[in-house]
Amino acid sequence: MNHRMTIAQICGAVESPLFDRKSARIDAKTLAIHLIAFANADGGMIAVGVEDDGTITGIDGHAEHINELLRAPFDFCKPSVRVETERLSCVNRDGTPDHILLIEVLQSNDLHANQADEVFFRVGDKSKKLNFEERLQLMYAKGTRYFEDTPVPDAAMEDIDLGFVKAYTEKLGYRKSPEEYLRENKEFVSEKGGKEAVSAAAMLLFGRNPKRFFPRARIRFVRYEGTEAKVGAEMNVIKDVVFEGRILQVTEKALEFVRGQIKERTYLGADTRFVTEPEYPEFAWKELIVNAVAHRDYSIKGTDIQIKMFDDRLTVESPGTLPGIVRLNNMRHVHFSRNPKIAQFLHEYEYVQEFGEGVDRLYEVMETAGLPQPEYCVEAFMLYATIRNTPRAEQELESSEQDRTQVRTQVRTQVNTQEKILAFCSSPHSKTEIAEHCGYKNTKGFTTRYLKPLLESGQLQMTIPGKPNSRSQKYVTVGTAQGKQP
Repeated sequence: MNHRMTIAQICGAVESPLFDRKSARIDAKTLAIHLIAFANADGGMIAVGVEDDGTITGIDGHAEHINELLRAPFDFCKPSVRVETERLSCVNRDGTPDHILLIEVLQSNDLHANQADEVFFRVGDKSKKLNFEERLQLMYAKGTRYFEDTPVPDAAMEDIDLGFVKAYTEKLGYRKSPEEYLRENKEFVSEKGGKEAVSAAAMLLFGRNPKRFFPRARIRFVRYEGTEAKVGAEMNVIKDVVFEGRILQVTEKALEFVRGQIKERTYLGADTRFVTEPEYPEFAWKELIVNAVAHRDYSIKGTDIQIKMFDDRLTVESPGTLPGIVRLNNMRHVHFSRNPKIAQFLHEYEYVQEFGEGVDRLYEVMETAGLPQPEYCVEAFMLYATIRNTPRAEQELESSEQDRTQVRTQVRTQVNTQEKILAFCSSPHSKTEIAEHCGYKNTKGFTTRYLKPLLESGQLQMTIPGKPNSRSQKYVTVGTAQGKQP
């Protein structure tokens, strides 16, 4: 088991897409549902012997039942779910020495179901049963999921920076050599047809020069002056910077640079004191960038991650659509890693702090800051994520002002058109002539909007008032009429 949890962490952790607590009394078939849900998502950890509220009840009093639970990944999961188990010594709620069973559910390329052929997926802190459409989506996603595991042509161990691997393994507490870590963990380096194969994840995370194999695995930052991107003679790019290297280097460089681009705003607070704060919450812009690095589709080699900053917004463009069963309408609560090894790596460096829950927290911090909700859209195999720096109150004010301006414009337009009609009709003209003079082709709408009010107000009159629908009907301004026709 790679990541051992302490008793305090087990009892205090929030149940999430990656962690759950279960009583030792749980039925083996029910446990299988949660094993399947984790395996179909991003893996996770189940602590058996702990109640939902974090109270330790232990497993020692349920020895025979625990053996049934240990068989659940094989007896009640199709295909079998890969797990690693560990017993942790503890003291239960009665003050008696006891144990907790930790079950680590490993990530899987397979689609897992229970004996009833039901498929489950981890959503938030629940194991959700998938419908037929969701099941198909997940099956397809799993078939194309792990580009990070594919061997990199012509890459060898000598292309790996073993010094960096050593620093990383020391961080993990791994005691073997860097070479052993790569060969024995996550299939970073494996044997394929008698040859040494280096995975895409290994090259992106630990490569000496990842650019050689993945030239567009980089981040480009573009700062525009104004609120729109212009080209040609009006081009308004004021900064254009590219960050390259290993994933950790790219992430660190981009975050540090963007931090220097974030402006501060000062306003009068509720207590009549001036408050200074950044235009975007730090978590918000970091989440967009880190999420793009962790979940972009690295098999798309024709483009890179782009951070575009305008005066009113920041947009991160990431190659690839939403992965798995994640959709625009459920992305706050459904998590599916396209690159779980890369995501886990960034989690170890605390860049993915809210593992599996970052999008939901992003919405919350934007709301707390009084800013509009994040905006997501997918177009042509690119995911666009945008945050705006205009407070909601100001947007509402601007919207109201726009509405008022629109009304004023409409009134001015109506008044100006009526004046134009009255001036033109100093001599009699037909409805069609008047409409064409004012630039309108639809005489029906023109009559309702302009002629009728003028007639009702007495400023305009018909030349044949007794036959309103006469083909010879014309209109003349009152005071200039040359006599009415009978």
